[in-house]
Amino acid sequence: MSAHCQLTGAKPGFGNTISHSHRRTSRRFDPNVQRKHYWLPSEGRHVRLTLSARAIRTVDTIGIEAAVARIRARGGKV
Repeated sequence: MSAHCQLTGAKPGFGNTISHSHRRTSRRFDPNVQRKHYWLPSEGRHVRLTLSARAIRTVDTIGIEAAVARIRARGGKV
């Protein structure tokens, strides 16, 4: 599963793990992405979205119709 949020565009950040001896190795900071199913009443079907935890709260606030409109406005496929 790609660590990329369809609504917010959150994607992995990169940095370093610093050990006790201060040696640095690269690492990845992945966003907390989940696959969620939502019922989309305007189209009469279910949609499956890959969303970050923050985006799931956003969908709860603005509604699935507005969220899908935002995803499509960003050029995403639903």
